[in-house]
Amino acid sequence: MSLSKLVLRQIPRKGSRAFGGEAAIPTALYDLHVSLKGKMVPFAGYSLPVLYENEDGGVVKEHLHTRAAGCASLFDVSHMGQLMWYGKDRLAFLETLLVGDIKGTPLGEGKLSLITNAQGGIIDDTIVQNASEDMCYMVVNGACKHKDMAHFKEQLASFQGDATFEYRDDLSLVAVQGPGAMAAVQKLVPSNVDLTKVGFMVGFPTELAGISGCRLTRCGYTGEDGFELSVPNAEAAKLAEAILADASVKPAGLGARDSLRLEAGLCLYGNDLDDTTTPIEGNLTWTIGGPKTRRRTEQGFLGAEHFLTPEGKLKKTSRKRVGLAGMKAPAREGAEIFVDDEKVGVVTSGTFSPTLKKPIAMGYVSSDLSKEGTEVSIKVRNKMQPAVVTKMPFVETGYYRVPE
Repeated sequence: MSLSKLVLRQIPRKGSRAFGGEAAIPTALYDLHVSLKGKMVPFAGYSLPVLYENEDGGVVKEHLHTRAAGCASLFDVSHMGQLMWYGKDRLAFLETLLVGDIKGTPLGEGKLSLITNAQGGIIDDTIVQNASEDMCYMVVNGACKHKDMAHFKEQLASFQGDATFEYRDDLSLVAVQGPGAMAAVQKLVPSNVDLTKVGFMVGFPTELAGISGCRLTRCGYTGEDGFELSVPNAEAAKLAEAILADASVKPAGLGARDSLRLEAGLCLYGNDLDDTTTPIEGNLTWTIGGPKTRRRTEQGFLGAEHFLTPEGKLKKTSRKRVGLAGMKAPAREGAEIFVDDEKVGVVTSGTFSPTLKKPIAMGYVSSDLSKEGTEVSIKVRNKMQPAVVTKMPFVETGYYRVPE
């Protein structure tokens, strides 16, 4: 079996983001994908390329190109939900929904946060920016966006303040990811924009390739430097073509996006997180802040009492998300984890790492077994594979830092 097929077999096929036979909405880039020989599949309700069947395509080639020096890849992530929040009390309201310090986020900056339910489970993970004096910009997962918006409306109904949101389905979203992303995107922005001075999670409105009504954010889902670019649907193909005019940029599909994010230790909602998983279990308490920070001590978001003490300390939990390595064969989601003959956990994501050329996985184990170096076994095709709990990310990340 080729390496590309081996990686492709590990792409999630269960959970809220999985591929399936449901009707799929074409994105504004559908025709471009087809012209580039994209293999289109249903994903989160949309028709998106899992890979490209051309000379430079295939999951492994697309993955390795994204990590290659001086190179970058273009991903269509238009299935994601883009929301604009308005109203003088929007920050206060968002802090009832999200675990992070939104009020303390500087203008123009953003952060990863978690939307929790009344039981402390994670409804979704989201990037939210304190975009301007009168607006916050939020991006939520494509498979979760309608559920998220229903939750927001339910919470707004009982909120005594001025806050509202607008779902911007008139906008597309593309991601340019890789060590060469800054050089490629610098060619598209106005001459007065210097991307060397734009830090990680910073965003702003800008023209791109001469197109107005766009927004640039330095972030991504691969572990590499990169940008997510919001663009009006009618101009999305023009922007994508301008990006691909740079020979260092190649298109990449869902397959590479999944193997890249797993190497970076990033969660896939519906597999690694769900509405029964707390931030402690998901190993994501850093999104709240340290022990003495305001959100840990003041709290005020849904479900906080289920995993935080009144003083802001973390409550004990029975399981934790960990990295897993050392297997001889890749373990897919659902594979059971054992110590001796006792089941102690389950794999939630797994693949054959194109960068490391070995299997890697992510999953949940009993909290007392979550320490790095703990030896376990994973049942793969009815055979026990020795494995070890390991730190994530599996591959060193390349997030950009502004030079001092």
